[in-house]
Amino acid sequence: MLSFLRVRQLAIITELEVTFAPGLNVLTGETGAGKSILVAALQLVLGGRGKPQLVRTGADRAEVEALFDLTGDEDAIGRVRELLAPGEELGTEVIVRRVLESSGRSRAYVNGRLTTLAQLGVIARGLVDISSQHEHHTLVDSATHIHYLDAFMAGLSPGRHVEEMRAAWAALSVVEGRLTTLRRAVSEGRGDFLRFQLAELERVLGADDEDLETDIARLRHADRLGASLDRAESMLWSADRSVTSGLSGVLRDLAQASEIDPSVRAVQERVEAAQAELEDAGRELGRLRRSVRSDPARLLELEERLHERKRLSRRHGDDLAGVARAFHAEIATLDGAEQALVDLEAERATAWERASRVASELSASRRLAAVSLGDAISAELASLGMGEARVDVAVAEAGLGALGQDRVEYLIATNRGEPPRPLAQVASGGELSRSLLAVKRVLAAAGPVGLYVFDEVDSGVGGAIADAIGRKLVEVARHHQVLCITHLPQIASRGRDHFHVQKAVVQEPDGEMRTHSRIRRLSDAERVDEVARMLGAATVTDTTRAAARELLG
Repeated sequence: MLSFLRVRQLAIITELEVTFAPGLNVLTGETGAGKSILVAALQLVLGGRGKPQLVRTGADRAEVEALFDLTGDEDAIGRVRELLAPGEELGTEVIVRRVLESSGRSRAYVNGRLTTLAQLGVIARGLVDISSQHEHHTLVDSATHIHYLDAFMAGLSPGRHVEEMRAAWAALSVVEGRLTTLRRAVSEGRGDFLRFQLAELERVLGADDEDLETDIARLRHADRLGASLDRAESMLWSADRSVTSGLSGVLRDLAQASEIDPSVRAVQERVEAAQAELEDAGRELGRLRRSVRSDPARLLELEERLHERKRLSRRHGDDLAGVARAFHAEIATLDGAEQALVDLEAERATAWERASRVASELSASRRLAAVSLGDAISAELASLGMGEARVDVAVAEAGLGALGQDRVEYLIATNRGEPPRPLAQVASGGELSRSLLAVKRVLAAAGPVGLYVFDEVDSGVGGAIADAIGRKLVEVARHHQVLCITHLPQIASRGRDHFHVQKAVVQEPDGEMRTHSRIRRLSDAERVDEVARMLGAATVTDTTRAAARELLG
């Protein structure tokens, strides 16, 4: 639903803000007052082409900002969420902003985030449907027709055909993906490639990086390490005046002291334990010293192994052992590729048969529903003054896919004896708008669009037909927000909210006279006067006000 629209420096609009309500919103005003400029503004935030001529003369840029309430529209929320950064929160409201510069450049923003027009078009799909003489969006796009037919069909006889078709196609796609991957692997010799990669891994597996670096350091600094160990071992244990030799003298003195004072015995025992520990450490230092020797060939070998391990880690990640296990498993699969291909072909045949069966059942249901839908739309057209019009919902065979095997298109013949043609080829803007109104009336509860915009839906009609159009708009507005630009009091009187668009010539501060367009919501009293004016009264009188009140109910 469109909650709020702000327009700045667009055509004859300097700046305006308008808040829209659910249900039927009607816009009235004299021809040229700027009503259709609001439609142009909506087209901009929907990703439409922005012409620099739309920028108000003398302004550097035009801006349009729209606030949409997406409550209950999970598809639209999902499309917006795809643009957001990970973790960025999204509520049920989205702000779309379009900036059009006088140079012709334009920018688009969604919730303050810069986006492309292509992305904006994806987000806007399903938000607004515009029906006018020059712009016909969702329902004129034959790609959407199958979805409307399926929604209508579900209303006639709820079933699982559409969901089953999607599930069957998804299962088939998974099998075909696995089959394609295996075929490509076999044809490209992936088994040999994997064996080569595995051989590289196995040459370095089992050698931990930390151990390798320690061994390399020992060999690279063997002379300095040996000298340090020699000095430490000599001073601690092997030299004549070593630490452990000095402790022997200490122990002799402590033994004599303990004979006099038994309490010294505890200290003597601690020193004896320290001497034993130090002697053991000295012997260990000697063993370590004897293991240290220079080996340039071994040093080169270890350096090459460490370099290779780091290179493979950059390519495969740190878990080289896990990668090797995965390669082993894939090689085993490829070694049995011939049988695996046979098994996958059989699985694919089963999945294809199921998808084809579900598609055939779905197609039969669609063809039955198409007749009812065409009859229902034709009946609506008759009530809208197009009694000669006939709508055919054509279901043709197409390739198997997630939606089945059908291509659906609405065809209309507006006059007796004419062949049905696609909706987009209907020449008259008024006829097309009424045709789309008829379709929307029949599909009111099923359509995915949040806002329907009708411009020129009342072209060339009046009297009872205008009243019928008004009633149809009210019925559509029970399920969707509707914005209708109209010149007919029979339609304007049925709006939940009534907006009046007016233009005026105003003297600017520089003395220049400029045209400005304004919009405002009418009060109940103002609405009576506006409907009275629309009834054709040159002057609003008590009589015309009474007629207006009667229309307003």
